[in-house]
Amino acid sequence: MKKAEVVLIPIPAMGHIVALVEVAKLLVERDDRLSTTIFIMHPVLDPSTTKYTESLAASTLPDRMRVVNLPNLESNTEDTKDRNWLNSMIESQKPRVEEYVSKMRTQSQLSPDSPQLAGFIFDTFATGMKDVANGFGVPWYVFSASGAAFICSMFYLQALHDGEGVNLTEFKNSDALLEVPGLANPLPAKLLPSMVFREDLLAIFLEHARTLKETRSILVNTFLEFESYAVHSLSNGKNPPVYPVGPMVKHVADGRDLRSDESNKYRDIMEWLDDQPPSSVMFLCFGSWGSFCGKQVKEIACALEHCGHRFLWSLRKPSSQKGKIESPSDYLNFQEILPEGFLDRTLEIGKVIGWAPQVDILAHPAVGGFASHCGWNSILESVRFGVPVATWPLYAEQQFNAFQMVIDLGLAVEIKMDYWRDFLGDNEIIVSSDDIVKAIKHVMEEDSEVRKKVKEMSRISEKSLKDGGSSFSSLGRLIEDMIDNIS
Repeated sequence: MKKAEVVLIPIPAMGHIVALVEVAKLLVERDDRLSTTIFIMHPVLDPSTTKYTESLAASTLPDRMRVVNLPNLESNTEDTKDRNWLNSMIESQKPRVEEYVSKMRTQSQLSPDSPQLAGFIFDTFATGMKDVANGFGVPWYVFSASGAAFICSMFYLQALHDGEGVNLTEFKNSDALLEVPGLANPLPAKLLPSMVFREDLLAIFLEHARTLKETRSILVNTFLEFESYAVHSLSNGKNPPVYPVGPMVKHVADGRDLRSDESNKYRDIMEWLDDQPPSSVMFLCFGSWGSFCGKQVKEIACALEHCGHRFLWSLRKPSSQKGKIESPSDYLNFQEILPEGFLDRTLEIGKVIGWAPQVDILAHPAVGGFASHCGWNSILESVRFGVPVATWPLYAEQQFNAFQMVIDLGLAVEIKMDYWRDFLGDNEIIVSSDDIVKAIKHVMEEDSEVRKKVKEMSRISEKSLKDGGSSFSSLGRLIEDMIDNIS
């Protein structure tokens, strides 16, 4: 029996690492012929990512799956003024990846039963490592931690820039509407990924789009029925083959019970949810980088108090250093930021927490709505567990995702779609409590059209991963392609 080794390399950001780890697990659990090795680059921007990778090293991974932590190179300390730090990190880590994979290959040649190197899977933004794969003479694949429609937008914007000479940075705050392949409706240009609006970041974005055309095929964390329009658009014969293999959702059913977690605060969260009626709780959580200024926090608090729905609010503290990008931290005392008396007045209906075990909360039957920043992983989690979203995007491609969910797919309602979080200073935009109340009431409505559609898509998402489902079949075709690489 031929055995194949696949090497996976994410970028050092939480959502990207978690998603590729789930891909690696899926591959080894699906086919006994496969082994996987994941290389984690350091340093990482977010401390919670470090905790996650440490837990991987300490936990029992599935058989035939390895995680290798690359050395933390001194020269790689993130200078956020250098927008090219990721490319610099990839360049400096190439020799270490080459060295490790060479050793793996040497060992496999000594033993005929060892797996043979079949290929690399790179994150969309780690394709700078392609030289390593080419050096070993094996194919490389790309895994998108974003959706299929986002990949469509990358190709579309690259064509506008390279083919038609369009200055994409001029779309910032523009009223133009763009016919993006992969979206059924025209997209307001101001909702394009934020990278596009800055010359320095745009160059990096376009380079990744060009490189994406060179890959053997593209794995996407999505499923055909969810993004059928976008998947069909990508499968036009001009692009590399596309394999929808999602939704990749790391679920509590992985054998970890938060009620017996060492941390009392997580057990406390789940026990509080146990006491709430089904679908009665509005959950507010804005990702590992989500935080708001004091004025905005007060508007959210006012909305929660006045709409009357039960709520669970993950409230994080912004970085105190202006001009420096740092991930949010937990408040030591919520009284310092919330309106006076808020916690007392909402004691019967609400709970304010710091960092939240998001997937486990969304999987809880008490949760009926989700105010989210619309990171792609969060969207897939909400769909997987049938929880309708109120969109409040902050940065990256989240505005694009929010548009897709609200306008294209009808699976979410809008709080504010064109909101941008400025990480290097105060944000000028303040969303009013009235707008927040309106969205919460809409998303928490029983028997609303949005709720019905999300519940139906949840059922389909579950089927897609099972034998005979669209993602199951897609993954099978991908595995056969990888095994063929070593024939």
